[in-house]
Amino acid sequence: MSRTPHRRRSTYRVLSALALLTLTAGTLSACGDNDSAPERAASSSPPSPESSASSASLHMITNDGHRLAFHVTQGNDKTIVLDSGGGEDSSQWKDLVPRLQANTGATVITYDRAGVGASDVVPGPWKVESAVSDLKSGLDQLGVTKNVTLVSHSQAGEIANYFAKDNPAMLSGAILIDANLPPFFTDEQIPRLVAATKPQVDAAMKDPDNPANRQLISTADGFAPAHQAFHQVRWPDSVPATVIVSEKTPLDGSPEDARRWRDAAASFVEAGPDRTLVTAEGSSHAVPKDRPDLVLKEIEAMLANEPS
Repeated sequence: MSRTPHRRRSTYRVLSALALLTLTAGTLSACGDNDSAPERAASSSPPSPESSASSASLHMITNDGHRLAFHVTQGNDKTIVLDSGGGEDSSQWKDLVPRLQANTGATVITYDRAGVGASDVVPGPWKVESAVSDLKSGLDQLGVTKNVTLVSHSQAGEIANYFAKDNPAMLSGAILIDANLPPFFTDEQIPRLVAATKPQVDAAMKDPDNPANRQLISTADGFAPAHQAFHQVRWPDSVPATVIVSEKTPLDGSPEDARRWRDAAASFVEAGPDRTLVTAEGSSHAVPKDRPDLVLKEIEAMLANEPS
């Protein structure tokens, strides 16, 4: 593991049906390299036990007419929120939650974004603004308003950037794990991503009721303008951030795109204070699966540097 600090205080195998949800080996793919349960249609029934730590309590939150499943492992007044990669539900973190809670004493929250896990399906294109609203509403209804460390994998990096921009006072820090970051989505890069995934999107359109296809279609709809806007988002200087980049990157099959992914992470870190770049050596895009100890270490380090 290599680590590059930038401090003020001291100084792409395509998983075809989810290609645009995140960027991985070969061309583009989802972060579904994990062994998580397949997406479940939204329902009023609770998730299976493995979708959260055994000690977590389930809270069904309503926002904008749909319900979302939040899982809370209660601890102290510090809160760690784990936000899964594209196509994943809260079960992505099931092995990490109990370790985090035991090691830090913090309250640990995982949740299922709209359309995955036990949360309701929301028709239409995937909109980051709606995802941010869902997360903010869930935390508000749970009474979480400050001392939040946000841990975001892959596509959740987009949610994290907008959330931090709009709610910097809620956050005491963030860990961005091989995350989508604004510098990557340039006017040159976006058409490359759209072109690379067009065959998968066209195939998905033939079976739109398949849950995985629905995810792809909703994300592809409006992808270019949405990510042109994302490129302009700036992370607030007041929120410390650790960026973990996988050694293989999500675009391992394309050296040029892999280089751009790494460069974007470095650019993000260099653009502001209190930011650290960490390389997860030997890891694929599925860093939480491949290097859970590293993820745990970086979360603990972030909490240790927070004011008590």
